[in-house]
Amino acid sequence: MYLSTIIETVSAWAAQEPKIYALAIGLIGAAIISAVINIGAMAVVWLERKFLGDLQARFGPNRVGSRWGLLQLGADAIKLFTKEDSIPRGADKPVYVWAPIIASITTMLVAAAIPFGALRIDGKDYPLVVANMDISAFYVEAALSIMTIAVFMAGFSSNNKYSMLGAFRGIARMIAYEVPMGVCVIGVALMAHSLNLVEIVESQTLWYAFAQPLGFIVFTIALVTDLGRIPFDQSEAEEEIIAGYTTEYGGIRWGLLYFQEYINMLLGSILMVLLFLGGWKGPSIPLITVISPMVWFLMKVLIVLLFLIWVRGSLVRFRIDQVTDLGWKWMLPLSLVNLAWAAFVGLYFA
Repeated sequence: MYLSTIIETVSAWAAQEPKIYALAIGLIGAAIISAVINIGAMAVVWLERKFLGDLQARFGPNRVGSRWGLLQLGADAIKLFTKEDSIPRGADKPVYVWAPIIASITTMLVAAAIPFGALRIDGKDYPLVVANMDISAFYVEAALSIMTIAVFMAGFSSNNKYSMLGAFRGIARMIAYEVPMGVCVIGVALMAHSLNLVEIVESQTLWYAFAQPLGFIVFTIALVTDLGRIPFDQSEAEEEIIAGYTTEYGGIRWGLLYFQEYINMLLGSILMVLLFLGGWKGPSIPLITVISPMVWFLMKVLIVLLFLIWVRGSLVRFRIDQVTDLGWKWMLPLSLVNLAWAAFVGLYFA
């Protein structure tokens, strides 16, 4: 009851002072999103270390911060912050310095338009999103593609042939799979009759993973590839090109590039949940009705994250030619088939 009153009061104030309201929401939202995605990505790094350790019958982090290694990330951060910051001779210094910054900005641009769950108040779900845009699904796809620029900047500026080769591989991989991924998003939009991520979630009386299973499979493969995770991490193939486009980076600059991969992994998992797995929709849970959408949302995101980690621990790396062949010769045609299916079936999802 009190929450409804507060929401009505804020809505009335927003109608009277739209510019001040937009500025306040932007500043508060940016601070909250920064905290959420960084803490969430730290949790993902810890989860991957522990889960891979269990999968491979070996120890994960278990020294710093009790037997669970909860403080290991803090120790890693201290190490990266205190390491000497060096720039290789012959590097393009401005581009070299800005590459990790562009990568960080990209993740913030993506996070601004992604709903991070919802709260259920008086039977109505209120999405937790800073910028609830009409074309948020396409905006997220466009913002994710900026990461390609950061990868190229890092590889080009390092004055290292292995870094350049890793950057070219990363760009070839991203382009080959972002196209079918975008086509799959169009298929979801056709069924939902909207490009708004909030409206896409609200339209899922039947999860789109079941309504268009082919699109779900293609999107999943494309997402794993776009994130650059095994078996599609050819841009960082240690036995071939050392560490790819991050070879010449060290200290905090390397830490930023490394950390962005886990932030993108978290955001990609959230995007899959929103598009195909019903988002935060689920039955109300007694005693915690207000946060029950968040509980369902976090459970789904956790399942997707565990799946991505399981794939990394189970498969071997493909060759780059196999990856691009799979993208252009199989994923793209299958995504177009799914688009036709979505256009046909979408007539009955009005």
